[in-house]
Amino acid sequence: MRMNESIEPVNQYLSFVLAGEEYALGLVHVKEIIECSALTRVPGVPAWIRGVLNLRGSVVPVIDLAVKFGLPATAITRRTCVIVVELTVEREQMVMGVMADGVDQVLELAANDIQPPPPFGPKVRIDCIEGMGDSNGRFVVLLNMDRILSSSELVAASDAAQAEATNDLAALEEITVA
Repeated sequence: MRMNESIEPVNQYLSFVLAGEEYALGLVHVKEIIECSALTRVPGVPAWIRGVLNLRGSVVPVIDLAVKFGLPATAITRRTCVIVVELTVEREQMVMGVMADGVDQVLELAANDIQPPPPFGPKVRIDCIEGMGDSNGRFVVLLNMDRILSSSELVAASDAAQAEATNDLAALEEITVA
């Protein structure tokens, strides 16, 4: 390589399947990927909040992006997983689980591999799409996790997790007292 050639920065994305379509999230948001085990349903929350899970003692809300995008709910199979992501909401960090039919691969995309989102097509609000990544001749929808849910929706998910944590604590106290 010549000294005057510049190296184009590469961004990494985790690709996953949702309702038969391939999407990807910036790897910087992904904390871990876990098997989709039993979720605790929280009454009175929107249908796209599938429940909460216990992640090493922390209550984490789990959302079903398929439902959020107006698609059929994600069926839980052997391959179904939860991608644990960290979002920034009004300058606060929030941990949340995102259901996926399965995780595919880590994509490395340079800026010239990413096209702007189309004005039509995917069943996602256009402001939620970071771009369309060109991966070996096929496009992958690159999602912007910080924009997928509005502040009020994130508060609803957080409240659901807090309510479940409070219920768990109350149940534990009842057992301890009895």
